[in-house]
Amino acid sequence: MKEAKLDEMTKGWFVGNFSPTLYETNNCEVAYKTYEKGDFERKHYHKVATEITLIAKGKVKMFDKIYSEGDIVIIEPGEATSFEAIEESANVVVKIPGVNNDKYFVEE
Repeated sequence: MKEAKLDEMTKGWFVGNFSPTLYETNNCEVAYKTYEKGDFERKHYHKVATEITLIAKGKVKMFDKIYSEGDIVIIEPGEATSFEAIEESANVVVKIPGVNNDKYFVEE
């Protein structure tokens, strides 16, 4: 048996091929990420991984659209979006497969 605390993980990521992690694998990456209102991530895409985001709490803006609690967004390889927390929010994020260094920023 293994145990960990989410606050011991980096930016909420707890499954994947990185350190620290609770379960090391290249098959996927999993995170529970929390955001304050106004938090923003630059527009980016992945060349290999598909990213699945569940809005667990709050409202966020992706693809110039507002998503709310219970919405699930699947981002295929090559699809680029920025991210903004419209209000205090929490997301569950799964990336399949787990691929290190697969984040590419878009210059705007």
